Amino acid sequence: MATGCLSAARVPDFKGLDSYKGEWYHTGEWPHEGVDFTGKTVGVIGTGSSAIQSIPLIAAQAKHLTVFQRTANFSVPAHNGPIDEEYKAKILQDYTAFRRAARASQGGVVRAPAEKSALEATPEERQREFEIRWEIGGFAIGGAFIDLAINEEANATAAEFVRSKIRQTVKDPATAELLCPRDYPFATKRLCVDTGYFETFNRDNVSLVDVKNNPVSEITKTGLKLQDGTAYDFDAIVFATGFDAMTGALSKIDIQGRGGLKLNEKWEHGPRTYLGLQAAGFPNLFTITGPGSPSVLSNMIVSIEQHVDWITDCLEYLREHETATIEATTRAEDEWVDHVNTVASFTLYPKANSWYLGANVPGKPRVFMPYIGGVGNYAQKCDQVAKEGYEGFALDAKEPVSAR
Repeated sequence: MATGCLSAARVPDFKGLDSYKGEWYHTGEWPHEGVDFTGKTVGVIGTGSSAIQSIPLIAAQAKHLTVFQRTANFSVPAHNGPIDEEYKAKILQDYTAFRRAARASQGGVVRAPAEKSALEATPEERQREFEIRWEIGGFAIGGAFIDLAINEEANATAAEFVRSKIRQTVKDPATAELLCPRDYPFATKRLCVDTGYFETFNRDNVSLVDVKNNPVSEITKTGLKLQDGTAYDFDAIVFATGFDAMTGALSKIDIQGRGGLKLNEKWEHGPRTYLGLQAAGFPNLFTITGPGSPSVLSNMIVSIEQHVDWITDCLEYLREHETATIEATTRAEDEWVDHVNTVASFTLYPKANSWYLGANVPGKPRVFMPYIGGVGNYAQKCDQVAKEGYEGFALDAKEPVSAR
């Protein structure tokens, strides 16, 4: 199953959506031919990653854009641009070693590791390091100090730095404060990366509406209405409401294992896998970057390649040994699930109501789904399992019965 961790778009079940006479879109199912918002009034619901990426572009076209925000998000600049030729040449001198280093790293990205606690640094040292990382852009800031993901006091220094950048960028103080995240530790929800997101709220044709305590209650024929009765009319509405992450695409498929057990039934209290690669009771079913693997907490390309290479080697081993089935054992699965949860509990990640926990989908079990132990450590574990003759898996020469 190569169905992807963020491929099942989630359109909220808003009352009245079918009655809306304008155009509506979901950022995860964008028309391939593109959308022209020129001269139109547009409402965007959500301020997660896809909203942060699309809002600046929509604002540049629209007559007026209204953004409905429930939860402010941390976002850092992408600083996209041409690659420095000297840097490029240095990487290409030994590209194989560069890629090998990425696969052995914590997050699948080659960068100098932090060596100091944020609390050991002076305020001036912290400010200087954060500024350097801010100028690099992307996820670099998350690696500024060794304890940002595990110590609330250390994490707070990074959170306040980003809030200060928002206040410096957004001219209206009230809007700036609304855009400052305060409900969860820095980067414990997927850290967003943007180009001109906060600057967009300085435009005359952009408005921000806080719906945390006054949510959208229904979609009307001409727009939407908030809980207090405030109504807005739009030519188009964009739902930037995210995905049913990690398990959503799999849940749409009627996957049945031994004895007709459905994968959705097995996972009704949260996904359970061994290494994020297989689920007990489902022989020969591999899940690339499945729950219980680094996947969305890593460079996805690196993690996908590692899984594809491991599965390929596994299939060759099975063929050479004339083995018909491979299946994770319940014991190995239980031990791995416990390990994934234990590692997560040492961090600040579970303190955020994120899609890592399934918190964005009503009724979905609150289970921390990705493995936070690091890409390199995880790969070593997978390699050791293979070296030990696929320890934790049951191998059988017989074909599986009643599995499809």
